[in-house]
Formats: sequence, C-alpha cells, structure tokens
Amino acid sequence: MTCSERTARRARLLAAGVLAAALVAPSADAHAGKRPDKQIKFATLAPDGSTWMKTMRAIDGEVRRRTEGRLGFKFYPGGVQGDEKDVLRKIRIGQLHGGGFTGNGLGSIVSETRVLELPFLFEDLEELDHVREALAGYFDSAFDEQGYVLLGWTDVGFIYILSQEPIHGPEDMNRQKMWVWSGDPLAEMFFKAFDISPIPISAPDVLTSLQTGVIEAVYSSPLACVALQWYTRVRYMTDVPLTHGLGAAVVTRKALEGVSDADVQILRDVAAPQLRRLSLKTREQNVEALSEIQKEGVEIVTVEKAVRDEFFRRGRAAWSDGVGTLYSQELLDRVRALLAAYRGNP
Repeated sequence: MTCSERTARRARLLAAGVLAAALVAPSADAHAGKRPDKQIKFATLAPDGSTWMKTMRAIDGEVRRRTEGRLGFKFYPGGVQGDEKDVLRKIRIGQLHGGGFTGNGLGSIVSETRVLELPFLFEDLEELDHVREALAGYFDSAFDEQGYVLLGWTDVGFIYILSQEPIHGPEDMNRQKMWVWSGDPLAEMFFKAFDISPIPISAPDVLTSLQTGVIEAVYSSPLACVALQWYTRVRYMTDVPLTHGLGAAVVTRKALEGVSDADVQILRDVAAPQLRRLSLKTREQNVEALSEIQKEGVEIVTVEKAVRDEFFRRGRAAWSDGVGTLYSQELLDRVRALLAAYRGNP
C-alpha cells in the first residue's frame, strides 16, 4: 500500500468513527447560538464531531426550539473536563450538571447498572435489549433516588481485547502489560478472575501509554478504538467479546430546579428517541469500524472453542464477586431469570 493510499484510508477511518454524519441535524432557529435561560453544562469523553456529540447537539437544538430558548446545553466534549470520575466530582460540587457516561461512570452513580455489563452475560444484542427494557423502570427509579434524570441509554458495543502481541487464551493476557480503567471495580473483578494484575490508567491517558509502552493491551469496542485512535498502537484483536459496554446521558435534578415540568418533559421526550437511534447507529458503526481497523492491519485472533469455553467459565464465575458491592443477589437472579426465559430455558 502506498503512502497516499494509507493516508486516504486513515481519513476514511476517521470519518467512520469520529466525523460520522449526525442522525438529526440541530434545528436552526432564532434560539440557536443564544444562551438559554437555563443552561445544562454537560461533559463527555466523546470527541467533538463524533456521532455521539452530533446527536447531543441535535437534542440541544430541538430542546431549545421547543422550549423557545428556556432550556439548553453547553457542551464539554473530548474529555476536556477530565476522566469520568473528574466529571462526577465536578457535578457533585455544581461545576457541571450532567454528562454522557460509560458503565464505569454510571456505576459510580448507581452501582447496580454494572449488572448489565457482566462478562459473557449477553450472547447477542436482542438479549441486551430485552433485559434492559425489562429493567427500565428499576433503573429510572434508581437514578432518581440518587438525584439524577436518566435521559436515555446508549450502546458502546461489544468489548474486545486489542493488543500488541496475539492473545490466544487467558494465559497470554499475563504476558502483556494490560490496561484497566482506573477506578473501575467491574474490570478489576474481571481481571482478578484471570489472575491478572492490570495497570490502572485514566481513559484520556491510554493512547499516550500505548505509545510509550506503559501498557501493551487494552479492551474496547471497535468504534471506540477508532474514535480514540487506539487502533494505531495495537496489532491484534482477540475475537472473544468480553462484555457489552453500555452508556447513558444523565443530568442532575438540581440542575433542572426552576424548570417547568412541561420543559423537563420536553427534554425527556426529545432525548430518549434520539439516544435510541444513536444506539442503533453505533451498532452499525461498530461493524464498519471492525472492518476498517482490519484494513489498517489489525489482525483478528481466532480462539478455539475449548479456550473460548474457558474464558466463559472463569469470567462468569466472577459474577458472584459483585454481589453486595455492585449489585444485590436479587437483581443478579432477576437478570439471569430474564435471560433464561428469553432463551426458552426457564
């Protein structure tokens, strides 16, 4: 491949992961660009220009239009406010009012959300949708109790290990310097099940750490790997999905004090369907991103069935480790029952 061809391909890859077209363009009206009467300061790790941020800007535009400028957002994308734990700290002291979080951040608000990210829990996206819909009311109430409004769920995608040397099985993970998201108890629980001591690093510092050799392996969805440019520093992806990463947009109820019930309802009515469409688009883009990173030279490592079964056995054995710290036995049993019934194995 020539230099010009590689440059062109990288440009296409960037476009797929970071500069994807908006699902719905923000409304252009008299309220666009003006400070709303009530401004929600909202932070996220998602890069500006990404599909995630384009969707949030579309929500902002529609909310401003329908509330006639009474309510809107101010965005801080791309991790400019720090890692998710930094954003949550700023929310708690009132510097920020909300954010787009992955499961790591959401679990710091409502730890029970991590039950939806247990390793090797879901076999496909239909199972995820079924369980998440069945538990929608439970989690809406749980976030409300913590002083948050859950605007809607989003998908991160199935999570894979990407590495600088091939990982064919659990033993190979011990031979590389494995990253773990600093402060993520579920990820720590997973690696403990495999007798791995990973290196804790905040998400915004992962690329630099890959470049300098501080870490040699990460876990990510294909799309996130593209958006964050991690794919440029790995050579292999193991074809065993460890879990399905989730996300959500939340704002504090305190930030909405003084906002009429009607305008809060407009915010909910606008955000929920937009974020649902974003999840569907993310699913498509994860497929596209996987294809593109392969074209960029990332090799897929196929794991034999016996080794795959060992991954599942050890990962699922860790589910009980989260009982009493992240979620209750009752909730875990409820999730397992929902899956069993859906699969036709009550």
